[in-house]
Amino acid sequence: MGYIKYIKKLYKKNPEGILRDRLISWRKSPVIVKVEKPTRIDRARALGYKAKQGVVIARVRLLRGGRKRELIKKGRRSKHKRRKKIVNKSYQWIAEERANKKFKNCEVIGSYKLAQDGKHYFFEIILADRTNPSVLANKNLREIVTEKRRVFRGLTSSGRKSRGLRSGKGKGYEKVRPSRNANRKRRKS
Repeated sequence: MGYIKYIKKLYKKNPEGILRDRLISWRKSPVIVKVEKPTRIDRARALGYKAKQGVVIARVRLLRGGRKRELIKKGRRSKHKRRKKIVNKSYQWIAEERANKKFKNCEVIGSYKLAQDGKHYFFEIILADRTNPSVLANKNLREIVTEKRRVFRGLTSSGRKSRGLRSGKGKGYEKVRPSRNANRKRRKS
């Protein structure tokens, strides 16, 4: 077994216990931080991380909660909107967008959840520089980098999951593709 499989096992057993000491310093650090090396090398390598020039790792801290509509304080009517969760985007997708806004010359390759505490989520985002020759020399990275602003169009893995595109194809998924908005427009006309 290679060393990455051992790291994977270690994080499966007790993910929060390993990072507990680091969480204290992460809370005090800025919201978006460029990191030298990935904290979870096993997840980063699985998502396409390469230790080469032009590939950047960013750690993003997000506040949890605040995704519910405000409480209706007037009289209730059947036509009024009820108090429900708004979950159009996952926390991971939001973290990717914020990282891409900070590093404008990069494209998001992938991301993974590091840890969470009572107040925050922590994600690590893998980004590749659009202009770097060593990134453009790699065939897999070049394909990703040529799609401009892919995170804002929901083309990353977490974006596709939030859009419902990772669940399935064919019968039963007619309303999912090409997009929910396109399906709504098609049914109206």
